[in-house]
Amino acid sequence: MTDKTVSTGATSSAVVEGRSQPRGKFPHIKRAGDFLFVSGTSSRRPDNSFVGAEADPMGVLDADIRAQTRAVIENIRAILQPAGADLTDLVELSAYLVDMGDFKGYNEVYAEYFGYDGPTRTTVAVHQLPHPMLRIEIKAVAYKPPAPDA
Repeated sequence: MTDKTVSTGATSSAVVEGRSQPRGKFPHIKRAGDFLFVSGTSSRRPDNSFVGAEADPMGVLDADIRAQTRAVIENIRAILQPAGADLTDLVELSAYLVDMGDFKGYNEVYAEYFGYDGPTRTTVAVHQLPHPMLRIEIKAVAYKPPAPDA
């Protein structure tokens, strides 16, 4: 899948080149047979800045759930692509919001990408995420059999 791919029989794991590096020893994506499991993904850019989050000189956070949701979904798309998959291959998605007050904005952006024929979805509120700039993190599962030549 990428330069940091590890294969063991029917499974393979990868850290996708050009994406923000995981903040621990885990892959962006793991293939298990015909399924692709995408680790929790945020709006973090490769330079470790965040889409939709800024702090003013006093340290007050201005976070835009719509911009972050859009960036998370696009990051998931970019993680799926090296495995030959896209958002249309998603079968399940779990979203973690720091504040359910953000649900409306998240839901509006989600609807730009998915309809009733999209993945099943669970959305929960969590106490916090790995960085205070984050308002949302999403993990996903896609179904995409490997290409015959893979």
